[in-house]
Amino acid sequence: MTYLIDGLQYANWSERIFRQMRAGGVDAVHVTIAYHETFRETVSVIERWNRWFELYPDLIFQGRTAEDVAKARQTGRTAIFFGSQNPSCIEDDIGLVEVLHTLGLRFMQLTYNNQSLLATGCYEDEDTGLTRMGREVVAEMNRVGLVVDMSHSGERSTHQAIEHSTRPITISHANPASWYPARRNKSDDLLRALGAAGGFLGLSAYPHHLRGGGSCSLQSWCDMAALAVDLVGPGNVGIGTDLCQDQPDSVVEWMRVGRWTKRIDYGEGSATETGFPAMPDWFRDNRDLAGIRAGLRAAGLDEATADGIMGDNWHAFFGKSFGAECHPEAAQLNAAE
Repeated sequence: MTYLIDGLQYANWSERIFRQMRAGGVDAVHVTIAYHETFRETVSVIERWNRWFELYPDLIFQGRTAEDVAKARQTGRTAIFFGSQNPSCIEDDIGLVEVLHTLGLRFMQLTYNNQSLLATGCYEDEDTGLTRMGREVVAEMNRVGLVVDMSHSGERSTHQAIEHSTRPITISHANPASWYPARRNKSDDLLRALGAAGGFLGLSAYPHHLRGGGSCSLQSWCDMAALAVDLVGPGNVGIGTDLCQDQPDSVVEWMRVGRWTKRIDYGEGSATETGFPAMPDWFRDNRDLAGIRAGLRAAGLDEATADGIMGDNWHAFFGKSFGAECHPEAAQLNAAE
């Protein structure tokens, strides 16, 4: 069975978007529920999602395990998996890692562009790597089954996360920098290290990550996907579109600025670009996701590899990532009982 999974979206959620997910046959989406939100603010977002799950039970439900992707397919719905693009949601309390996992969080980035308590973001001048707290939080994330996401992190920090984590990490939404040298895209050396450790790359369709921006063709993007397969491995690549559908331009300010500065930070855009860029015409919303498969085949990828990128690889990654880590001592104890 071939699944259709998007490994990262941050849309202005509505019934219209949920119906587009169903029209597109999307089985699962990793949705951003927090950028710079505190713990209590993140809980408020989860409360909002609980209301949507209550209002639209025929369209969406909260995903917690890989089995929920199969459940979504069988019931004609979309499983929604929660993620945070910053560790602000755990504040300075490592105990909140387990609390948020219990509430359904399944991905957490260690940084969002800037230095955090855990690691260095890709926009800092100097990348000092994982902090002392960062190493402890990664270990706790490994223990409970919360995926380490390094999409917005610096090179050294990401290498150290790969090395320190006992479970494969993800870069849920970025592309090879050798294809297009955006600051958020990742070097070939880093992507090879990611793949060698069993880590996962979600390929972005966000224009600031694309050669040609919003004018990037589907064929160019799929040729890039073939490059990513060579770098990371055919079983370790999926799609993380970074779709920000229906968001007002004012949301970009919260994403890039949060509370850390009084000035506007232009982030990944030009010195004058403050809003969202136009998406490429081949991916405007969830109804277009399945159409990427034909481009992957045209780029020379075989059927199994194309199916993996479209969703099967994410499904397998979910299966080995979301559960609690089983320590040898616990396994021996369970066997004895």
